[in-house]
Amino acid sequence: MTEQSNTLRWGILGAARMTEVMLPAILEAENAELVAIASRRPQAASELLQKCGVDQSKVTCYDNPRQLLADESVQAVYLPMANEEHAQWALQAIEHGKHVLCEKPMALRVADIKAIQAAAAQYQVTVMEGFMYRLHPQHARVREIIDSGDLGPIRTVRSCFSFMMTPARTYRISRNIDQGGGAMWDIGCYAIHTCRMFFEQLPLSVIASYKTIDCGADVTNTGILDYGDGCYAHFDFSFERARRAEYEIIGTRGGLKCHNVWSKPNETPVISWWTEGGEQQLEQLPKSNHFRLEIEHFSNCVLQQQAPLLSINDALENCQIIVAALDSAKQGRSIAISEIN
Repeated sequence: MTEQSNTLRWGILGAARMTEVMLPAILEAENAELVAIASRRPQAASELLQKCGVDQSKVTCYDNPRQLLADESVQAVYLPMANEEHAQWALQAIEHGKHVLCEKPMALRVADIKAIQAAAAQYQVTVMEGFMYRLHPQHARVREIIDSGDLGPIRTVRSCFSFMMTPARTYRISRNIDQGGGAMWDIGCYAIHTCRMFFEQLPLSVIASYKTIDCGADVTNTGILDYGDGCYAHFDFSFERARRAEYEIIGTRGGLKCHNVWSKPNETPVISWWTEGGEQQLEQLPKSNHFRLEIEHFSNCVLQQQAPLLSINDALENCQIIVAALDSAKQGRSIAISEIN
């Protein structure tokens, strides 16, 4: 497929804050090579390379993202631009034959994800939404416990993600929800995506409520996904509460808690679980860099022509639920997921 069949050549479309995290992950990945980075701010790309201690003689810097897309040495791109720009740049990258790892959310509209899905099929490229946490081994361990049957069938899932907004992060709430601002598109997509790990089908409906500020961005949001037959998922996230990044699962015979869903590479993951039979367990798992694991997984999928862990259809379903939740909060009523297309 390439001159180096065991290595995927990457470009980064933007010098956003997330790039400072993902750039080292590409450098550390065993099957990836960073060959280009672009930013619309003059010199921003080269300044970021310098900040990260990267040998600039090995990475081409562009002041125009379209130049990077035209670079034939780039096989895959990581896309960390503003939420509302993801769809248009993902489509441009696909049309240039690039594989795309798109930072969440893939798009703000279901129709845009359908367009990305169609384009990816047409140009035969791999596209995945960047929910890096799913590659962390702690969630595979959670799945092992569930599959053991010790907790019984899952009836309820609760996810919570919050932290106090700081001045350095106010760009997240500088524009309204329709323009990609606010908590839902920033951290809520994680909370909803996490709930969905433990139910195999789409929920039937969602009811949600939020607090918004003057510009129309939401800063706190909570809601319930109804999966039918008494199965529910509760999501709760906020920029106005102390830090929480956890989920809890309750089955018919026990429960489990993941204490830090988005564990940083230097943090020790902890899960605890119990059964009605009296068993109590607390497990500390090995530290792991889910950013590097995401890059390695995506690179391997492209190089081996395998389907990624997260399909475009997964992104589409997450977007459906998000849009339904926002509609519910706006209208003050339960919204059926089937209403969103």
